[in-house]
Amino acid sequence: MNNHHESTGPAGEQQITLRGPAELADALPYLMGFYPNDSVVMVALHGGRGRFGGRLRLGIPQAPGEWGPVADQLAECLVSGSERREGRPDAIVIFLCQDSPDGSGGPLTMERLRPFAQRLRTACGALDVPVLEALCISDGRYWSYCCPDPRCCPEQGNPLAMPGTTVMAAAATYAGVHVRGTLRDMEARLQPWRTPVDVTTQQEALDRAVPVLMPRLLDERARREVAAETLQLARTLMDRIERAQPAPPALADAGDDQLIGSDEAAAVILGLQDRETRDRAAAWMEGAEAQSALRLWRVLARRCVGRYGEHAAAPLTLAGWVSWSTGDEPGARVALTLALRADPDYTFAQLLHRACNEGLDPEALRRCLRESVDEGPDGGPVEGETAGARTGSGAGAAEASVSTAAADRGATPLRVRRVRPLPDGGRRRGRAPRPPGAERGRAAPGSVRPRPSVAGRRPREARRYGRRGTRTRR
Repeated sequence: MNNHHESTGPAGEQQITLRGPAELADALPYLMGFYPNDSVVMVALHGGRGRFGGRLRLGIPQAPGEWGPVADQLAECLVSGSERREGRPDAIVIFLCQDSPDGSGGPLTMERLRPFAQRLRTACGALDVPVLEALCISDGRYWSYCCPDPRCCPEQGNPLAMPGTTVMAAAATYAGVHVRGTLRDMEARLQPWRTPVDVTTQQEALDRAVPVLMPRLLDERARREVAAETLQLARTLMDRIERAQPAPPALADAGDDQLIGSDEAAAVILGLQDRETRDRAAAWMEGAEAQSALRLWRVLARRCVGRYGEHAAAPLTLAGWVSWSTGDEPGARVALTLALRADPDYTFAQLLHRACNEGLDPEALRRCLRESVDEGPDGGPVEGETAGARTGSGAGAAEASVSTAAADRGATPLRVRRVRPLPDGGRRRGRAPRPPGAERGRAAPGSVRPRPSVAGRRPREARRYGRRGTRTRR
């Protein structure tokens, strides 16, 4: 068995030393804030004692042909990101987490993922950063890809410690660190409804709202009226949610869903596609209203069903922003990842995801938003007169605020990289107009964030709101 000594905090703070694969495997959910099922996790280590630094998580690609390019991208991303924040890492720890379908095939899962683990180790070695440990966690057991000794790392694996029984669990409880369940559970709270009756009802409500709101959103004066109506209705729904009797966590989402009608949800979802309206709603980010706003954005994300799936980018991004603003970084990353899955080109989600991963203090962004939006006489936020708010006549104030906050911190400017290199050296083509009902194509091999197929796309003009020639959803 390979013994490693990794401390969980910088010098001068209380530190926990982890020795060997067993304690590393137990520490993973506390490092991430959730159990990262179906994920590859890479953690940077710094210094002689192996202080934990930056960490990176990605869903395990299903196609083995993608493992090589993905491994190269992950290694480069972790090393370069660590260099910007804490300095070049001295080593890396890798976790491959995936349960078997029936819960009895852990050894088979471990062997199936072995080439991916080896490819990750090779990619890190090519950057002159060694991999100290590579673990597979499956079906309640763990295996080390680095230890060849069957006496301590048997073929059938070693059982994980019981939750809450280790020194890491005690230290996390003392520090107020909570594990929020599995990644799958966290994503389920934000994903669209799947019950056929509910999906049909909500999609019909959205279909009714589009022809009513579209002409108004394309007219400058009427668009402002729609913005005011959207924010007023959203405020009403937030108040309704806040007044509701508290429900157990397992029933809270279902209770919130029952409080909001399909037509109400459709009106707010479509109204939030306007970028200025979304920016003004982003001001509900702190204090007592933050939690009711977060619950509303979750409800609306679940209502973006069927061909309206891409509309979820707006409420998901707002949910991610509120989560990050209130200190829930794991929840923020999950929401922002789903927002980018719904619309990979959604600029606000891209910038927030990057800022969260770069370790930007959300207070800097909150300050920028406070300066760009103020409370209006109707109780809803109105545009301010800062440079960010004036850009594009107020549109994009939130995006400008993220970049301003990064500049104030002295961080690398946050720019959106719209094109990634492909494994064969080619480049992605620009988005071509798609006819109604066309499906989004599959991601090219090696893409870090695969782009799922979405059936039943809505008409292209239904995706454009606001001024003529301005794609305000961005």
